[in-house]
Amino acid sequence: MIKLKNISKTYKTGKVEFQALKGIDLNINKGEFVAIMGPSGSGKSTLMHIIGFLDTPDSGKYFFKGKDVSNLSEDELAAIRNKTVGFVFQQFHLLPRETVLENVNLPLIYGGKKQDKAIVLEKIAEVGLKSKEKNLPNELSGGERQRVAIARALVNNPDIILADEPTGNLDSKTQTEIMGMFTDLNKNGKTVILVTHEEDVAEYAKRIVKIK
Repeated sequence: MIKLKNISKTYKTGKVEFQALKGIDLNINKGEFVAIMGPSGSGKSTLMHIIGFLDTPDSGKYFFKGKDVSNLSEDELAAIRNKTVGFVFQQFHLLPRETVLENVNLPLIYGGKKQDKAIVLEKIAEVGLKSKEKNLPNELSGGERQRVAIARALVNNPDIILADEPTGNLDSKTQTEIMGMFTDLNKNGKTVILVTHEEDVAEYAKRIVKIK
């Protein structure tokens, strides 16, 4: 599904350059559960942003389902991203004044689709929040907010779930629950790519890729 060949990325701030990635090769097959590990500053998040069509490499090739997507425009990348990838982040990134239902519905709006309340409610129920659809984020626990983020990531039925430190703000019991959800999603056919620096979180994956 995903093939990266000699991917490099350098960021420039004024006259200062920082090479985030250098010569990365990586293959990820459909249906895999892969954890990407590495210390802070090793390029994990940059790699995730490139895989998830949020950023483009300076050099190298990115083949997605056999198509070279390395040099697509921002609009073309956005179209693929909205249909293909569901994102889950450490900070949840929920809109504070929107209800659970409205937050989960956002990817449908961004994709130019009509609100499909039935699908939204189905995804909310799948993550165990059936009675919370009218709650605001500040009325939920950290684990519940992450469940909302997972429901939002699933609402477009993406091929890939990309999770960047998804348990970083959670206690150990909630971490186990959330990682169990990712495991179940993978068992049901989703390709799960997890970025983490925690060994016990990475162990849920079927393959661990370490970046230095």
